[in-house]
Amino acid sequence: MEVGFVSKCWKTIRGSLPGWRLAGCSLLSGLLLAAAFPGWEISVLAFVAFIPLILAILDEPFSFVRSFLAGWLFGVCFFSLSVWWLTFAPITYAGFPVILTYFLLLIATSVVSIFFGFAVALFGLAVRRYGITAVWFLPFIWVALEFLRLNLTGNSWNTVGYSQAFGPLVRLGALGGVNFVSFLVMTVNAGLAWPIAAFLKRKSESAPSIAFAALGFFPIAAISGIAFMLGPGGNTEEFKNFHDTESVVVALQPNIPMSGLNMRKWGELRARQAEIGKKAIRDARASGKFPVDKPVTLVFPESPMNFQYEEDLQFQTFINDFARNNDVSVLFNSAEPDRRREYGYFNSAVLVSKGGKKLAQYDKIHLLPFGEFVPLPEFAQELIPPMVGRFSFGEEYDLLPFGNAKAGIMICFESHFASLSREFVKNGADLLVEMTNDGYLGPTPVLRQHLASAAFRAAETRRPLLRVTNVGITGYIDEFGAVSDTAKSYSEAVRVWPVRKSTGEITPFVRFGEWIAWFSLVLTVLSLPFLLRRFPKPPLGDEAVKPVIL
Repeated sequence: MEVGFVSKCWKTIRGSLPGWRLAGCSLLSGLLLAAAFPGWEISVLAFVAFIPLILAILDEPFSFVRSFLAGWLFGVCFFSLSVWWLTFAPITYAGFPVILTYFLLLIATSVVSIFFGFAVALFGLAVRRYGITAVWFLPFIWVALEFLRLNLTGNSWNTVGYSQAFGPLVRLGALGGVNFVSFLVMTVNAGLAWPIAAFLKRKSESAPSIAFAALGFFPIAAISGIAFMLGPGGNTEEFKNFHDTESVVVALQPNIPMSGLNMRKWGELRARQAEIGKKAIRDARASGKFPVDKPVTLVFPESPMNFQYEEDLQFQTFINDFARNNDVSVLFNSAEPDRRREYGYFNSAVLVSKGGKKLAQYDKIHLLPFGEFVPLPEFAQELIPPMVGRFSFGEEYDLLPFGNAKAGIMICFESHFASLSREFVKNGADLLVEMTNDGYLGPTPVLRQHLASAAFRAAETRRPLLRVTNVGITGYIDEFGAVSDTAKSYSEAVRVWPVRKSTGEITPFVRFGEWIAWFSLVLTVLSLPFLLRRFPKPPLGDEAVKPVIL
């Protein structure tokens, strides 16, 4: 009896697991999508990456658990191959064992992949009810679940649309953000999968006509038409044009090391940065690119040197004197006190005027989970100290002056949040400035993956974004998302860029926000009662479910 019970349980479990074909297609799709992102960066693969998974789901007898596990397996493969750089810091700086570190990575990717699991399970439900036609529902499901991932976890790293950050489709972000591009990429996958599925079904003597199957290519033609109507992309030479400039930014990439720092080393590095900045300012004024009376702002990136302008009087004197002696404003990252709580600090961007006075401050609104705060109930927060420090959340969307222009500041991880740059522009920002330090994650694909986020923030808002980093990738991103004038990673570098008043253009994304994501989410939720409704039981002896294609 016990043997029979165990055998029955094992048969049930085994029947819920994806077969070798479904599992293989899931892994193949995960591999293809990972290859579309920086690391391999074959961005065109994103347009076909989901086809193996789609065809496999269409060809499987429906099982919610089996479909969920297929999507989960896809996600684990995709994330493990695209964000493996998360292991760099624990292994390099904390001395974690390699096996343990990758095991922890697997746990993290397994949790995040739950969203992909539900997306594919819902797609499987749609296939059960509507057959091949359900492929057109997949783009809505996918965008809805990626949007949920952002709002429930605070992170949507490597959303499908980011795969197109360095191509012409990035400028379509102005219409509906990165989720709009994700929707287009998923629509192309559906459009290509449909004719293939229809052809396979035709072989089983129940296919639509070839003309009907050819409709699958309509989304591709529509997307090409949209891109054509928008005209040419960004002007990658814009950083050389100082005509009508309001002010000038001198961006410093200091390449500060992530370890081995002490007070003596800090002093040496600070003096070195000051010397590089002073020379860059002098050379910029001597170049004749812009009138010498134009205001100049020297921008330091986020760095491991942990400046504290208000409480470190020595540093305060150093910066104030530098600004006065060089007739420049200075923007830098600093830990500034939060008077609302004892020993509280903000992660801030502080602007000191050329007169040596504090002019403005922006406090970081989106803090890094487990790095700058612990996203757990208060009683549990003391048990897990954050890696960098326990910072306070900023609440004000302060704009900082660059001459007569106004800039919205994003500190590191914040370039991942389209809602932040959108709010800055709604409040009157003429440009965006990102200050970041990715040095803890090493010379890995994270550098370009993070740059991809910044490219979309510029394209979505139609505002240039000046990206100033510690180790890279420092660069100028024009209002169409085109990246140029980049500095070599892990090297000292200086860049000089113009700052202008914007035309005041408000893009559809700035005006309406994540409309495609909200529409997809609402549509998916409203569809649940129809997808979950049970089919009538088949007559005795009939097969309960048959594959859609074969």
